[in-house]
Amino acid sequence: MIVNLMRGAVFQVFILCAPVLGAALIVGLIVAIFQATTSIQEQTLTFLPKMLVILVVLALLGGWMFGLMGNYTVNLFSQIKNLAR
Repeated sequence: MIVNLMRGAVFQVFILCAPVLGAALIVGLIVAIFQATTSIQEQTLTFLPKMLVILVVLALLGGWMFGLMGNYTVNLFSQIKNLAR
């Protein structure tokens, strides 16, 4: 039962992190391709676009993420009585 709880927790983390990390990855690749084609080698150029995209994704999907974590937490607390046996 503990293994199932841990598996659920890890899956929950993957589901919650995937949109943010995916958006940051796509923006990083676009900026890297832009830097390679224009020969601009400024390392701090990727910081601002990634930060803005991450903030936009969190603003758009924050409610969904909060709801998902809330449902998981309620489910976890409801299973405490089964774990105590």
